[in-house]
Amino acid sequence: MNGSIQKAEVLIEALPYIRTFFGKTFVIKYGGSAMTDPELKKAVMLDVILLKYVGLNPVIVHGGGPEISRTMERLGKEPVFVGGHRVTDAETMEIVQMVLVGKVNQEIVSLINKYGGKAVGLSGKDGNLIVARRRRGAVSQSPAAEGEVDLGFVGDVESVNPEPIRLLSEKGYIPVIAPVGVGLEGESYNINADAVAGHLAAALKADKLIMLTDVEGIFADPEDRTTLISSLRTEQAHRMIQDGQIAGGMIPKVEACIRALEGGVARTHIIDGRKMHSLLLEIFTDQGIGTMVVP
Repeated sequence: MNGSIQKAEVLIEALPYIRTFFGKTFVIKYGGSAMTDPELKKAVMLDVILLKYVGLNPVIVHGGGPEISRTMERLGKEPVFVGGHRVTDAETMEIVQMVLVGKVNQEIVSLINKYGGKAVGLSGKDGNLIVARRRRGAVSQSPAAEGEVDLGFVGDVESVNPEPIRLLSEKGYIPVIAPVGVGLEGESYNINADAVAGHLAAALKADKLIMLTDVEGIFADPEDRTTLISSLRTEQAHRMIQDGQIAGGMIPKVEACIRALEGGVARTHIIDGRKMHSLLLEIFTDQGIGTMVVP
């Protein structure tokens, strides 16, 4: 009996959040261990399906960098990175599309459908969802290739057409977006998934942008796990990037949060996707988890 009462209390705790967020759009950047561990995969899919059934409109943007690298290596092509960006020639772009659109995206869609949701997979090329421009070259630190390196088909988001996503959400579907954009001449571009999530959240005027990562959040001292920052303002985030307190793969995530906030998104969150049901813990409990980035 006590166990049943506890379950009822959990539902009651969630009630005000369900009421507040009913009909709101949440953009979820899906990546890290939550994409590779089978139990975490299942937990994320069930969380997203539950969000849909209680009246929210979840939209998933996924990455897939490690899978792209593994596929390139199997095909005898060595991945090359400059300034954190994958050098993407025409052949690599074909592999990127094959992995992100043809494999990873469809796996996520299949899992959501398998567990009782209704998902539709899209890339930025569908309905001109994500129009991109070619990113300028990055500066190489390698003595063998000093100076600016042509990144090839690496893109930055030029514009987002949110209409296809709105239509799918209104019809009860969960949109799943692969971060491949289209250029003005119809060419494909490989775009950072964090950046896509930030731009998409802004275009949709989402209520939340949630970034699933492999860390607990943002730390005042990256070497001290007790210094987790629960709430971070954008001006402080800028300073931490400049000072090197926020570095590496966390930079594009924080920049995506800032872009979303500047575009009108109410709240952005960086949470630990290694925790089971981390989405539900963040959205429907009083304590929440991770770091919230606010205006």
